Amino acid sequence: MEDAARFRADLTHALGRAPDGLLGLAVSGGPDSMAMLALAAEALDGRVTAATVNHGLRPEAVDEAVLVARECARIGVAHATLAPDAAIAGAGIQARAREVRYALLARWALAGGIGVVATAHHADDQAETFLMRAGRGAGLAGLAGVRARATIAGLTVVRPLLDWRRAELRALARRCGLPFIDDPSNADDRFERTRVRHLLDAHEWLGPANLARSAGYLAEADGDLRAVVDWLWVARATVDGGDVRVDAADLPREVRRRLVRRAVTVARDAAGLFEPGFGEASNVEALLDGLEQGRRVTQAGILASVRDGRWRLRPAPPRRG
Repeated sequence: MEDAARFRADLTHALGRAPDGLLGLAVSGGPDSMAMLALAAEALDGRVTAATVNHGLRPEAVDEAVLVARECARIGVAHATLAPDAAIAGAGIQARAREVRYALLARWALAGGIGVVATAHHADDQAETFLMRAGRGAGLAGLAGVRARATIAGLTVVRPLLDWRRAELRALARRCGLPFIDDPSNADDRFERTRVRHLLDAHEWLGPANLARSAGYLAEADGDLRAVVDWLWVARATVDGGDVRVDAADLPREVRRRLVRRAVTVARDAAGLFEPGFGEASNVEALLDGLEQGRRVTQAGILASVRDGRWRLRPAPPRRG
């Protein structure tokens, strides 16, 4: 099947090598992931296994997991339904659900000896992400959007469908007679992504494929910059437990921005500060400004200062009661 050959080539590109071993698939029951299930099963001669995450947020999710399990059984693919140990609640529920989803997939992959898990993110998802992040004033890393390959919760995740359009995946699912369910939240304007999707649908001139392509170019540039920062970290940073020192003299602002994020992360990890709240997209402008002015600044539980022309970052002392 021509589609299966295309999928295998895209998977190879995302992996950076020919696929081998067992590939895990995150299948929700929507048309995109059901199409991926069919493509992967044929392209990899059955060397796939699938999982569906039931976040416990909608009663319909039980039936969706059953639908996926039945289709997997029909085509001879092993399937597991994953559910969190505790209810997901509180502010930012979608972000929290994403964290839980990848944690569950990582646990499943580790237990099953699965080296890589594929998700069904496609070009339209990429275009929506690009516009959402541009609207928030994101920088290079944010505008690069969804990566073809990433490490999340210790799990290697690939997105082999980033050059595929939503419409062609739906058409493929229908042509193959695959069952699928449309998530009602995809039509709920309370969610930012839904509003952006409607904007793209109403203005064809925006060109989702071109927006996705731009995000891909930015991802390449971001990868090159990451390599530069990796080299500079080895050359200019020293780490002694939670005490991190960095020589950031004469470096461009974006490079310093990335170095200080890494320094904060390393100091936080050493101090056991693992709670959410700081990551590679965190705003560190005030922290950088303070260091450039020679001031002591605290962010995310880390105290930053300048000593002998070098940054010094370490866990902040506890506040006096």
